[in-house]
Amino acid sequence: MEITEIRVFVKEGQDKKLKAYATVTFDSAFVIRNIKVIQGSNGFFIAMPSRKLKTACPKCSFKNEVGSKFCNQCGASLPFPDQPVSAMELDSKSEHRDIAHPVTQEFREYLQNKILEAYRKEAGLSASPVGGPASA
Repeated sequence: MEITEIRVFVKEGQDKKLKAYATVTFDSAFVIRNIKVIQGSNGFFIAMPSRKLKTACPKCSFKNEVGSKFCNQCGASLPFPDQPVSAMELDSKSEHRDIAHPVTQEFREYLQNKILEAYRKEAGLSASPVGGPASA
């Protein structure tokens, strides 16, 4: 699989950690949007697109975001977040689930290197090791 295009959209604003969004095209046939470029304490990294998990209200079955205390439809009290109510939540401590993600560590590193290289070029930053800080 070959990356045929990377588009980087540098984010301007108050958020100090989220630096950009990237769109990556593979083999001129498949696109992944909303990959985040984030500046962490150890440098830049990417976060794959994700969605908030939802859980059904035991009373009316309305899908509410995990962590909600009350149902947005009927107002009933919802189970505590530490009590998973579906198999989907059993293996996740997060309130988000990746929509798409690399399967191997090697491909994750390859994808991250390519996206961070494109981000640095778009943002006008000097090159630095992956994960390492870059100066403006």
